[in-house]
Amino acid sequence: MDELEITANTVEEALEEAEERLGMKRDRFEVEVIKEGKSGILGIGGEEAVIKVRPLPSVEEDLVKIAREVLDNLLNLLGVTAEVEVLSDQIPTTFNIKGDDLGILIGRHGQTIVSLEYIVKLIVAARLKGWQPLFIDIGGYRERRRSSLQQLALHLAEQVKLEHRDITLEPMSASERRIIHLTLADHPEVVTHSIGVGEDRKVVISPK
Repeated sequence: MDELEITANTVEEALEEAEERLGMKRDRFEVEVIKEGKSGILGIGGEEAVIKVRPLPSVEEDLVKIAREVLDNLLNLLGVTAEVEVLSDQIPTTFNIKGDDLGILIGRHGQTIVSLEYIVKLIVAARLKGWQPLFIDIGGYRERRRSSLQQLALHLAEQVKLEHRDITLEPMSASERRIIHLTLADHPEVVTHSIGVGEDRKVVISPK
């Protein structure tokens, strides 16, 4: 998993955003403060805080080992012959299950994938004594969804830039919200944040 650079009003706000994007508490990742940030006077001369974060190496290695083992065992129990491909350069770490006739693992609108991912996360969390970020895909199904969300994010970012107004997206899962946040993390003209609670939580894209 590569490092992330996050900009916010303060270092604390940047750390909170890092926790949401990475899906882990701050004691599970390294933090490098690039700029402390300052408020300025009457809004003049202020400077945003900038940090770089990356998961601790030991956490990443244990996550891959345990999640892969859990997936292999679950596939065997289901009688499914498939290969688990680990994409460590993705954020969060992605486990892509490849094989023939994997529709049973996808389910209607991808709901079975979501359930499978939740089960794996529960087991991994129990083994590592803490919730860990991971993403499970089946034959690229969710990657196609990821690509669609990335295109949507970029399109809406241009709309926000041109119209200079906030745009609020429809409610999304935490993993899909992270895709929007990460896609626009380095955008020079817009910023993102989440609002709402539970199933109604959604992303807002705002002009800088």
